[in-house]
Amino acid sequence: MFLQGKVAIVTGSSRGIGKAIALGLAQAGAKVVVAARSETERLGSPGTIHATAAEIAALGGQALAVRCNVREEDSIRGMAQQALDAFGRIDVLVNNAGVASYRPFLEATLKEWDLIMDIDLRAPFICCQAVAPAMIAQGGGSIINISSHAANNIFSSTLGADKEAGVALIGLAYGTAKAGLERFTWGLSAELGRYNIAVNALKPLRPVLTEGFQAQRPDADLSGWATPEDTVKAAVFLAGQDARGLSGAVVTAEELVRRLGL
Repeated sequence: MFLQGKVAIVTGSSRGIGKAIALGLAQAGAKVVVAARSETERLGSPGTIHATAAEIAALGGQALAVRCNVREEDSIRGMAQQALDAFGRIDVLVNNAGVASYRPFLEATLKEWDLIMDIDLRAPFICCQAVAPAMIAQGGGSIINISSHAANNIFSSTLGADKEAGVALIGLAYGTAKAGLERFTWGLSAELGRYNIAVNALKPLRPVLTEGFQAQRPDADLSGWATPEDTVKAAVFLAGQDARGLSGAVVTAEELVRRLGL
């Protein structure tokens, strides 16, 4: 129970990597705020905040399902306040909610660009501002920003079913947002270090098999995709850090797991 007594917020945790991280943190002892928009299942988008919270409860953990639209500042700040009202503290924030597109630049719209920037870059900024005062008052905390190999790669690491076509270009907006998130992580760790708050970015080396990623790349060959297992182990480790430990780092889940023998 590595995180016994701690409270963690995980955005985008109704499904996919976010859900897996929420379950992993709960198994490590944390009380988890399951934050996302999905209160009911939609076609092609299985999973809800209530289903994730119920799975945590079934494991013997404690969870609070909070509907949160990360494009709206008031929704984010309200979610943070609900966490404080319910549990009295916030120790861990996992900025996982994200959206991507593989649409080429000349076909992309400003609406699509704004959506990706709002969710992948603007929302983590607001979430960090919403939880930082509580972490400062407590004497420390851990912020984990979920990034992607798209931050420093132009081409996707997935192959399509048609091997002759080769790899696809990563959507420009998504890669740009993730590169910005990593720079944000680095700078924020320097500013919040004096308050004993760790800030790290975590990303998988390979694409992780989730509903959202499959929807983005319906043409992909799934044989080389990873499960969320390494990302969860790495997230649990980072959740236990403060500024006296690992902070200001951009780490890949697989490397961290193997280096530390997690």
